Amino acid sequence: MNQTRRSTVVTIDDHPLFRKGVADLIALDDTLTLVGEAACGEEGLALALELNPDLILLDLNMKGMDGIETLKAIKKTDVDSRVIILTVSDNEEHVVAAFRAGADGYLLKDMEPEQILERLQVAARGRLVISDKLTELLAHALREESAPRDPDKAGLTEREEQILDLIASGLSNKLIARKLKITEGTVKVHVKHLLKKLNLHSRLEAAVWVVDRKKFRR
Repeated sequence: MNQTRRSTVVTIDDHPLFRKGVADLIALDDTLTLVGEAACGEEGLALALELNPDLILLDLNMKGMDGIETLKAIKKTDVDSRVIILTVSDNEEHVVAAFRAGADGYLLKDMEPEQILERLQVAARGRLVISDKLTELLAHALREESAPRDPDKAGLTEREEQILDLIASGLSNKLIARKLKITEGTVKVHVKHLLKKLNLHSRLEAAVWVVDRKKFRR
C-alpha cells in the first residue's frame, strides 16, 4: 500500500510551552512529523546537521545564539532544510534581516493554528511562505531602500527572467530546477546573477518585489 512520505520537522525555540504547542499542532497533521526539538541555537544547529529535516521552525529571540545567527550558521552547512522563521516579531528590520540571511519563510506566532499548518504544508512542498501582513511591510521596506533596478533595464537573460517569474510564484530552487529541467546548482548561479543585476539581496525580496511591482502597474 502506497503511503505518502511525511515531511520531517525540527523546532528551535527557547520556550518549552511553545515547543509543546507546536508538537501538538504537528501531531494533528498526517503530512508532517516532528523529529526533534532544540531549546537554543547551538543545540538546533547540531540537530539540523544530525537529522537534515525537511523543515526547521526557528524562533528569532533566543538567549545566546539568536535566530539570525542560527539561520546563518545553518545556511553555511550542507543541510538543505527549508528554514521557516516562526516568531512574535513583526519588526521590519527583523523580517528583512531574516530573508537576507536566507530564510525560506516568515510566520508569526499569533496566526491561527490552522493557518500555520497550512503554511507549513506549502513550505514542505518547496514554496516560500510569509504571513499576509508582512508581505506589504517587506514591499514597503524595499521601496524605501535603494531602489531595485527595473528588469527591463537590468539586462536579464531570457533564462533569468524565467527564473525570476518562478521565484515570484514562490518556487524553491529545487522546484525551479525540476520545472526547467536544469540542475539546482545552475539555478543557484542564475539566481545569484539576477539578484545582483536587480540590486536585491535575497530570493524572497525578489518574489515580494516582483509581485508588488505588478500590483502597482495595474
